Amino acid sequence: MPEYEKAMRPEDITRLFVERSNAGDAAGLAALYEEDAVLAYPPGERTVGREAIRALWEKVLANRPRFAPEPPLPTLVSGDIALTSTPPSDGAGARAQVVRRQPDGSWLRVLDQPEFVTPGS
Repeated sequence: MPEYEKAMRPEDITRLFVERSNAGDAAGLAALYEEDAVLAYPPGERTVGREAIRALWEKVLANRPRFAPEPPLPTLVSGDIALTSTPPSDGAGARAQVVRRQPDGSWLRVLDQPEFVTPGS
């Protein structure tokens, strides 16, 4: 795997996600996740494990979507675990991720809920 910039703060992951998505780099996106991470996507399903997450992003990025940076909500940190979140710019629901500090001090996603919707929507 190529050497990628590491997220040295939990908030860095969102920026790196946007940069790598817009570059069409599915392997770079997968590098933001722990080996056994869980991604709640596609809607109503779960994608488990870095390799499955990479394969999913390859399919999604084949359509060349463009992602815009979204201002983050305050990060909640407790020891080596943090909760990051952003309100989508379209106002629909929220996005949330649980990240964990790695032995080298960098952070990786453990749980990723990219789409919450308002109940009843």
